[in-house]
Amino acid sequence: MIDKQHDLSLWVALSLIQGLGGEGYRRLLQSFGEPEQIFSAGYSALEKIVRAPVARLISAGPNQEALTPILRWLEDPLNHVVTLADSDYPCALLEVPDPPPLLYVKGQRKHLNHPALAIVGSRNATPQGISNAESFAHHLSDSGLCIVSGLALGIDGAAHRGGLQGQGSSIAVVGTGLDIVYPARHRELAHKLAQEGALVSEFPLGTPSKAQNFPRRNRLISGLSRGCLVVEAALQSGSLITARLAAEQGREVFAIPGSIHSPLAKGCHYLIKQGAKLVETAQEVLDELGYPVIAASIRSPESFSLNKDEALLMQCIGFDPASIDSLVSCSGLTIDNVCAILLTMELAGHVTSLPGGFYQRNGKV
Repeated sequence: MIDKQHDLSLWVALSLIQGLGGEGYRRLLQSFGEPEQIFSAGYSALEKIVRAPVARLISAGPNQEALTPILRWLEDPLNHVVTLADSDYPCALLEVPDPPPLLYVKGQRKHLNHPALAIVGSRNATPQGISNAESFAHHLSDSGLCIVSGLALGIDGAAHRGGLQGQGSSIAVVGTGLDIVYPARHRELAHKLAQEGALVSEFPLGTPSKAQNFPRRNRLISGLSRGCLVVEAALQSGSLITARLAAEQGREVFAIPGSIHSPLAKGCHYLIKQGAKLVETAQEVLDELGYPVIAASIRSPESFSLNKDEALLMQCIGFDPASIDSLVSCSGLTIDNVCAILLTMELAGHVTSLPGGFYQRNGKV
């Protein structure tokens, strides 16, 4: 056990060498083997593989001051460092061009090698997008897929919540050190992921939220997964970066279509035009990935227990957000009746009110 802890501390110490990076780390492993041999190699041998300043830092030995907080963090049974030498290092990441030499993991490391699907999308998602993400994630998780996302607000959070409801659970890949929860509003969700799923980062403890970290985070989200589902995304969304990386890594890319009037559907429509598979149900994702059929969970408006006026309003709403004025005009009902019926249907979960006096169906996947 002591030898194993010593070996792990050397893996971590090497990762903390300023200026080394993942590519340099992997070159050193290929040239010398384990980190113990790398630290013992000597400056002249190291300089042939990495830049002189980096070789000098390595030859000086492990930085105990930087290493100590991480070793203390590892005393918690939920905290792990998984290296390329470990048998449970994610096999899926070995297929991508730049696998991290080590991963910080908080939670259940057994999930790292479960078949997985990434679900990503807008931080400023619509209520329907949130509902779709959570419902898709729940049903895909129930079919055994671990749901991978990035812990962001909006679609990511909904995907994690849905994944945790199913047997496949969920993994959050973050762009900070695992001693930081970002965004802070997801602290409770992060705690639940640590208990039942996992949080993963390639960044050392103490790494703050930086814009340049998130594209690197995105390649791990797609890399861990067999496919990537984009629920809602604007044309400039970071989710499109994840989808592009997924395609480059040979993963399947799926997108849920939306209204032609919604800015949050344009990114999905763009992906579909580029060859992403248009999906309307979780089963379509499973079919593409070769998974078994799951119980149908689609609920049409007709399956709701609606009275005559409620059914009429549901037809008038259609599948795009509708204003109260348009519903009054379409239904022939008075504005008081329309408002009362909408309130009843909102309380029943059939519709959702949007800013500006608009209403939208709250259909499930």
